[in-house]
Amino acid sequence: MVEVEYDPETFSPMGVIPFTLVHIGAVVGVWMVGWSPGLVAAAVFSYSIRMWAITVGFHRYFSHRSFKTSRTFQFILAFIGMCSAQKGVLWWAAHHRHHHRHADHEPDIHSPTLRGFLWSHMGWFLCTRYDDTDFEQIKDFAKYPELRWMNRWEMVPSIAVGALVWAIWGWPVFVWAGLVATTVLWHGTFVINSLCHVFGKRRFATTDTSKNSLILALITFGEGWHNNHHFFPSSARQGFYWWEIDLSYYSLKVLEKLGIVWDIRGVPESVLARGREADAQATA
Repeated sequence: MVEVEYDPETFSPMGVIPFTLVHIGAVVGVWMVGWSPGLVAAAVFSYSIRMWAITVGFHRYFSHRSFKTSRTFQFILAFIGMCSAQKGVLWWAAHHRHHHRHADHEPDIHSPTLRGFLWSHMGWFLCTRYDDTDFEQIKDFAKYPELRWMNRWEMVPSIAVGALVWAIWGWPVFVWAGLVATTVLWHGTFVINSLCHVFGKRRFATTDTSKNSLILALITFGEGWHNNHHFFPSSARQGFYWWEIDLSYYSLKVLEKLGIVWDIRGVPESVLARGREADAQATA
């Protein structure tokens, strides 16, 4: 098992320096190349496709198995997600499963209520203590050699795609679609661990501090309905009701129509009824 002792002093230059340089490169790069509608569009596309792979792939598929798909599409989800430079797909899913078992209780690695906001947002991610993948948590997907290979060589997808973007479209596109989009994507993902346990509304009485936020749901394609998710994590749908926008779930329904995914787990009527009752009591 991966040790989960809080140790904010255990950082490695191999993690902190690249993370910092990407942020600096994004700011300096934009100052050097300027901006244009095309460059902004490239950044939005780069952010969107990778955020989608994180939410649909890393989170709803690999972490929670909330739908089924082919081995080929499984690989595609893993590869695009790993272009986000958020470490290995098995590492990511294993840590997330651990988080759900201990959310906001002492073994939880990135609880803002226990460890502080900055630690929960990105400190734990940069801490070498948690670099190892706990394969006991992710046995179901660790059996695939292609996933284990990508998990071991975690920087290969992002570096390879980044180099390809630079070679084809040049430095300005690399700055916006690479450095800027990756920086925003990192923090867009991290806010679910930090802000979604600090700000927002609680519909369900869970054993953690998870909260729902429309703004964060829009930024993360549906992940901001965090209290919903912690109450019933096996659902592929995190915006439980029609007015809760969940772009990742909508995309899964399209993929289901195309036969690319199947057996999408929904939200039981008993859970929906309980949520409606909670909403009615809150507005009474």
